[in-house]
Amino acid sequence: MTSILWLRRDLRLRDHPALAAAVEATSDHTVLPLFVVDPALVTSAGPARLAALRDALDGVRAAYNGALVVRHGRPDEVLPTVVRESGADSVHVSAETTPYGRRRDERVGRALHGLGVPLVATGSPYAVTPGRVRTGAGEPYKVFTPFSRAWREHGWRRPAAVPTGLRWRRTLDSEPLAEAVAHAPSDLPPVTEETALARWREFLDDGLEGYRDRRDRPDLDGTSRLSVHLKYGTVHPRTLLADVADHPAGREPGAQTFLNELAWREFYADVLWHAPASAWTDWRADLALRYDDPTSDPGAAAALEAWRQGRTGFPFVDAGMRQLLATGWMHNRVRMVTASFLVKDLHQWWVHGARHFMAHLRDGDLASNSHGWQWAAGTGTDAAPYFRVFNPVTQGLRFDPDGEYVRRWVPELRHLPGASAHEPWKARDGYAEGYPGQLLDHGQERREALARYQDAKS
Repeated sequence: MTSILWLRRDLRLRDHPALAAAVEATSDHTVLPLFVVDPALVTSAGPARLAALRDALDGVRAAYNGALVVRHGRPDEVLPTVVRESGADSVHVSAETTPYGRRRDERVGRALHGLGVPLVATGSPYAVTPGRVRTGAGEPYKVFTPFSRAWREHGWRRPAAVPTGLRWRRTLDSEPLAEAVAHAPSDLPPVTEETALARWREFLDDGLEGYRDRRDRPDLDGTSRLSVHLKYGTVHPRTLLADVADHPAGREPGAQTFLNELAWREFYADVLWHAPASAWTDWRADLALRYDDPTSDPGAAAALEAWRQGRTGFPFVDAGMRQLLATGWMHNRVRMVTASFLVKDLHQWWVHGARHFMAHLRDGDLASNSHGWQWAAGTGTDAAPYFRVFNPVTQGLRFDPDGEYVRRWVPELRHLPGASAHEPWKARDGYAEGYPGQLLDHGQERREALARYQDAKS
């Protein structure tokens, strides 16, 4: 007997409930691990994301003693084929919660049903599966703070042990990874279960206690850098939560702030579960602005491209956009500022930015990305005050006070010392190395954004 473990956002060995269920489903504990390279997901990903996927698959292959089977194609066609080849009795997955993932799994479930083989979902990429935390009236939460309280009260299980008696099935052919995935260029740290756990141990030792005070500083190494690992499931959030609970500083402000960030991830996944259309449409349509359209307005198109390339003339914004292109990652504080700039200074629909982020972010998580963008746009949950407009200069001066972050990513400003890197227009030689002038007048565009909000409310 054989059960299939169909891997998606759970590319690890430890704390893997679906793997445990697959082992228990057969009398001899034989499991065939399978990953399907789905064209619908691969074609929308940039090189940094594809390289992260390749790394994670390499890590799984090593952790599973070389037993991983890779196939390419539509999952609702690939899974029945592999079931027939292997004679498998069941297919096991971690439950998917995104709109596409849910539709895909429904199609696969129907295809397998015709073969008399069940698709069994156990666990999910979250500590608490989206949809389970509800108000006393049974309604979904629409505001983060009460959700986070209920989420903590609901609690979660301890991490699952690696199943004993596990045997890997090795008799099926595996296809080589598609060239776009196999040869995606990257000199970034690999995304594997081992690197995730190593980084986590380092953060527990050196970063957790100071997390609250350092997390908003992009010039410092103050974040966990685990978001990409949570994206691919090379570590499960339940593992992190258990370790924080056992940590001597687990009740201190730094640890509690870190738990709050995990709660935000789970909240946004919950919002998307209940409102799948909010992946690419405004959660609060009543506050949607009148936007400039880059598909029909050449000026708006040029401004969008300047933002994408990090050539807006606002150093803090440009540093973030260049960090994204170079590394597939951007500090969260800078994500908020760059998003605000696109929506409220350039007056462009947040979806243009969200799609750019998803194409390039190694940690691109649909729920967190789309709802983070709507928070910045004022049309999502917890957007009060919806008319908030970040000043890109004062944000830089506050959170990168010595200009180190800007100089790291904007070489044209490396000759400017200290905080002056944030305001090259004030220096006699500020533009000597070719940095572009400001694309717009922030004060003027802020007033325009507020006027458009007033129109939307009216």
